[in-house]
Amino acid sequence: MNGTASYSYASAALAFLFLCVLLLSKWRDRAPSRWLAAAAALTVLWAAACAMDGWSDGWTGGAFGAGTGGEPGPASLPPLATVLAEWLRSAAWSAVLLGMLGQFRPRGVMPTPLSRWTAGAYLLALAVALSRPWLAQSDYFTLSVLGGIGLAVLGLALVEQLYRNTSAHKRWAVKFACLGMGGLFVYDFYMYSDALLFRELSGELWAARGLVNALTAPLLALAVARQAAAVPQLAVSRRMLFHSAALVGAAVYLLTMSSAAYYLRYVGGSWGSLMQLAFLFGASMLLAGILFSGTMRAWLRVFISKHFYRYNYDYREEWLRFTGTLSQPGPLLAERSIQALAALVESPGGALWLREDGGGYAPAAQWQMPPQRDADCRLAPGAPFARFIEQRRWLVDLHGVPPDGAEPAPDWLRAIPRAWLVVPLMLHGQLTGFVLLLRARSPVVLNWEVIDLLKIAGSQAASYLAQQQADSALMLARQFDSFNRLSTFVVHDLKNLVAQLSLLAANAEKHHDNLDFQADMRRTMVYSVQKMKGMLQKLSRTASPQPATPLALERLLLQAVEQKAVFRPTPRLSIAAAGADVLVLADAERLERVLGHLIQNAIEATPKDGEVGVTLSRDGERVKLEIRDTGSGMSEEFVRERLFKPFDSTKSAGMGIGAFESREYIHELGGQLEVSSRPQQGSTFTVHLPLYRRDALERAA
Repeated sequence: MNGTASYSYASAALAFLFLCVLLLSKWRDRAPSRWLAAAAALTVLWAAACAMDGWSDGWTGGAFGAGTGGEPGPASLPPLATVLAEWLRSAAWSAVLLGMLGQFRPRGVMPTPLSRWTAGAYLLALAVALSRPWLAQSDYFTLSVLGGIGLAVLGLALVEQLYRNTSAHKRWAVKFACLGMGGLFVYDFYMYSDALLFRELSGELWAARGLVNALTAPLLALAVARQAAAVPQLAVSRRMLFHSAALVGAAVYLLTMSSAAYYLRYVGGSWGSLMQLAFLFGASMLLAGILFSGTMRAWLRVFISKHFYRYNYDYREEWLRFTGTLSQPGPLLAERSIQALAALVESPGGALWLREDGGGYAPAAQWQMPPQRDADCRLAPGAPFARFIEQRRWLVDLHGVPPDGAEPAPDWLRAIPRAWLVVPLMLHGQLTGFVLLLRARSPVVLNWEVIDLLKIAGSQAASYLAQQQADSALMLARQFDSFNRLSTFVVHDLKNLVAQLSLLAANAEKHHDNLDFQADMRRTMVYSVQKMKGMLQKLSRTASPQPATPLALERLLLQAVEQKAVFRPTPRLSIAAAGADVLVLADAERLERVLGHLIQNAIEATPKDGEVGVTLSRDGERVKLEIRDTGSGMSEEFVRERLFKPFDSTKSAGMGIGAFESREYIHELGGQLEVSSRPQQGSTFTVHLPLYRRDALERAA
């Protein structure tokens, strides 16, 4: 066997010597040739050392097997000089791969993290090789074999990175180099894995190794011949490095677990096989759980960005993913905006607040977190916190140290579980909303890079949301335009009614003594008046608005309730002592129409034996008006999706704009309209309006 191994390694030495001569003569002007020539020269020295070991008396009788008692014998591994030569040969080929990946820096510049980690792995392997005199033979054998497996896996990972990070039209020039160097490391991995499994270095595999290495030399020569120019410096993709790191980690984990399982079988006696199978199954399930863990993946991405790259983000990939998330078809743009921002910092969820017409900010959407109550989680118009983040364009860390002059976040915002970061949505210098992100799965340092990325991403999300709002407003304008065209038909009906009444007036003198004519005339007039009132009420929204004036809300309610006194059930008005003589600033006609509409809806939804109650009270600096009924009620889905949608009515003669107009006008006054309803249990409409304080306005003036 020693003679066979000697001839095998001699062939490898001759093949790589011929490759080295070609590289130093014919292809000496090409950049990769210098690295390959050095690696080929070291391979020649390594192969020559292995061949000399076979011809000398260093190994006797093919003593690659185990020693006594199943432990590795003294001749289970090559001599130390050969081991060091093999270390130099593997390090040289890894250096070639790092050079082709563009990982080497000019003198005086810090080396890249990938080159530092590779150098660290080889220094550790060198330390193991040099510790041979001080370690037990079995321990040295195990550590050497594990080191050989680790260096082979590292080399394969570098080969994979070189191939994947080469553009498709240039892969034809490097694929043979990848095959050649990959073949070297694949065979090493196979040989050392076999040695770890059987606790001995196979003589057949060791002898064939020289010939296998010789077969890779023509592939490397062909790769250099195809290389018309220097291989460009390649940036290692974060995605590929993430998958490669996960693959290497999984391989190391499985290797460790296999060794532990072998030990359990070795010491377990009759239960050894059972313990080994159970341990391997449990280890595999644990590995699957780790690989599918969102927290683990987030930690690995952050770790790779911190230690392997100058910048934390691959901006091209992040921006493509961010824009792709926002551009997906469908109505849930607000939720997708939260999701896209959260993905940048590995946040598991968040919520979105958008600016209302009155200037306040109300919850608009949430993603993977409980919904926020609209009444409790709002920013009033002109809130100091909103002004601060609008003027400073500041990202607010709710649990960090606030900057000088910063306005504190509202207590209700800090009280949200796991609340972490407030990202402003700026558009044209104005704050259109903000996103609250939950604490990240893996710790993220808010440095300048993260802050700048979130700022520009927030502006991008704001532009998408503004476009959606503009599209909705345009659609609403078109609907109102259709409503205006509809008024043409209403005018036509009015003309018919006028003609009918004119005919009655013309015949009144002739048939004034006819009782049947008089009865028919009364019925026609009552019908015509009711129909015209209904049409005028629907069309009166187009009238020019009147200026707002201080109004006594108690008096308006009395008038509205008196107008509905003829209906059943008759509404009942209750005014608390604190609600008497309260004033609001509004247009009397429009506010009376809004209140009348809400009361009329309650009456129509309630049976005649039911109850409709109207209560007026004062709530701090606001006026509170409640309209309750015991009618049929509404479902949450109907309230959320249809109640305030214009031109959507469940009534056969309804236009579907009453509830929409009521809410819009209340918001225009700076108030709020809330609805609480359950099917078959009735509904409650609560109106909050700002209290008009003449003395406060005079002091402010």
